[in-house]
Order: sequence, then structure tokens, then C-alpha cells
Amino acid sequence: MKKATMTVLEVGRTSSRLSSIEAPFESSVLQEVTFMPSVGEVISVRAAKAHLSGLLDLVAKGREVVITSDGKPKARLVSMNSQSQRKPFTGTSEHLAKMPPWTGGPTADEIVREDRDSKGW
Repeated sequence: MKKATMTVLEVGRTSSRLSSIEAPFESSVLQEVTFMPSVGEVISVRAAKAHLSGLLDLVAKGREVVITSDGKPKARLVSMNSQSQRKPFTGTSEHLAKMPPWTGGPTADEIVREDRDSKGW
């Protein structure tokens, strides 16, 4: 359990003073996050809506959280820093360069048009 320091300003009739109070702090988001095997940490969409700012703080610290709806995973929240680790996809240009050149025959539009016309659409 984390401890947070809270500063309290007490104002009296004659003076004011600042005092620090050690208070136990447990994020309400952590109470809502559970663990699902093969998925990881999960939170329901309703709880995510209620605790969005705390959830964003949790994700910003590097944790990944999956949002569920009706018990089924729907989305994964990840930190913006984790996207820089992803490798950009460059397969399209490489794939097209390896393909043999078109040597004739019907185009895709012609094939679709012929199929559509044969069905009477």
C-alpha cells in the first residue's frame, strides 16, 4: 500500500499553520483492475469510464490494461512510449517489387463485372 503526504491548511482566528499528515493511499483504479489468464490486467468498460484519469496514470507508468465488455476483451490501453518500440510495416513495397509483372488477361474490374452480370444484378 502506498502512502501519500497530504498538506492541510488549518486556519484559526489568530493564526494559520501547515501540517503534513501521512494518509494511506490506495488508488481506486487498482481496486477495479483484475488479472485474466492469457490476457493480463483487465478492467470493465464501466469501471474504466468511472476511473479514467487514474487509469491513464496507471498506463502512463508502463502498465498495459485491457478493457472488457461483458467479460470479453475489447481494447488494450498502452503507453505512448511503448509504440516507439514497434517496428514499422514496410512489407507492401517489398512484396510488390517481388511480384511478376502483369502479362495480360482480364482486370479485377472486368472479372467482378462479368460475375455480377452473370447473376443478373
